Amino acid sequence: MTEQLERSLVLVKPDGFARGLTGEVLRRIEAKGYRLVALRVLVPGVEELHRHYAEHEGKPFFEPLVEFMMSGPVTAAVIEGQGCIPGFRSLAGTTNPTEAAPGTIRGDLGRDWGTTVQQNIVHGSDSPESAAREIAIWFPGL
Repeated sequence: MTEQLERSLVLVKPDGFARGLTGEVLRRIEAKGYRLVALRVLVPGVEELHRHYAEHEGKPFFEPLVEFMMSGPVTAAVIEGQGCIPGFRSLAGTTNPTEAAPGTIRGDLGRDWGTTVQQNIVHGSDSPESAAREIAIWFPGL
């Protein structure tokens, strides 16, 4: 039985973009065998970020996260491949760069920002449902 192809949204956050890490993140995605389906660079607006992070609204880190994500350009990508959602999350490493394993994006490239773990280089969808919702926000009509 062949596993179904799935898609995931990947964001290179403003800290990763500012440090020139977009190419390295994309290289690792392609080296893993996933295909880039769509790619754009933008400074996200408050409306799309509120939609993207809607499940976190009301939490103490919500507004600082939205402000951080609007602080500079973001690279948004749609990737495709068998098991790419859990595969990319494994490639990214745990949320906190200090705790992320060597060999992962966050483990190799992330910095210790203290309590500001939103500055952790990348975001990846956590489920097929989240991926579909997030891709529709960042790539309408795809």
